[in-house]
Amino acid sequence: MASHIPQDDDLDDSSAPLIEHLAELRTRIIWSLLAFIVAMVLCYTVWNPIYNFLTRPICHALELRGQECGLILLKLQEGFFVAIRISLLGGFALAFPIIAFQMWRFVAPGLYRNEKSAFLPFLIASPAMFFLGAAFAYYVILPMAYDFFLGFQQGPLTLPDDGTGAEAPPVDDPMAAIVFQGSVDEYLSLTTKFILAFGLSFQLPVLLTLMGKAGLVTAEGLASVRKYAVVAILMLAAVATPPDVVSQVVLFVVVYGLYEISIQLVRRIQKRREAELRAQGLWVDDDVEEKDDL
Repeated sequence: MASHIPQDDDLDDSSAPLIEHLAELRTRIIWSLLAFIVAMVLCYTVWNPIYNFLTRPICHALELRGQECGLILLKLQEGFFVAIRISLLGGFALAFPIIAFQMWRFVAPGLYRNEKSAFLPFLIASPAMFFLGAAFAYYVILPMAYDFFLGFQQGPLTLPDDGTGAEAPPVDDPMAAIVFQGSVDEYLSLTTKFILAFGLSFQLPVLLTLMGKAGLVTAEGLASVRKYAVVAILMLAAVATPPDVVSQVVLFVVVYGLYEISIQLVRRIQKRREAELRAQGLWVDDDVEEKDDL
């Protein structure tokens, strides 16, 4: 019996789809990079207003203590790298809708119509939840965090060389003054960490609901590990927030609330899937399966 020896034409035909997918992927990556570069350049031209917006929480906390708002540059090149960091973060946030659209254009041809209708809402909900978490961190958590950190100051809240004319403490005063004089780079790094941490935490309902849609998790399974989820969320609150009880409690309540919302969303997906299968006559109850096994 003669065996079939693959010819060059067979190999070319089998590799053609892979080459087409790689070419399509390259095109989507190029468009995403172009969108990111353009958005980054635009953000670089307005990095000062963005920086002023990011410094409002610390300025407000200092204003409540009667202190002037000012951050210093510890290194000569620090200001330039701060502008670059703001441009990178702002460029990614500005270009994210285009990047997500390019991802959708690459994935969509390989999905069925019902899969497209299921995946598209999550593609829209993910950036929406991220910006919601970032806004929560900016308007709620950061003011509490910076108020807590600034509470460690003591003595005269002015520096000897700040030009305010404040009288220096007596020489025999045993209390050494502790005054905030923050670095621009360190402040921006801490602020962006808070915003990113809360933005990613708010992805929990999107992730769990998507896993429930794929059948990887169930509402019953999520409810059964609720006590472990509580411990994990408490650890997250202890790491992501300063040692301030108020901010830790706020973060725990929010993330745990998102976990409970995720359980309800997954349960709703399960009920909808059950209703569709019952309408098609494909649903089999667990009791029936157990009787069949017996």
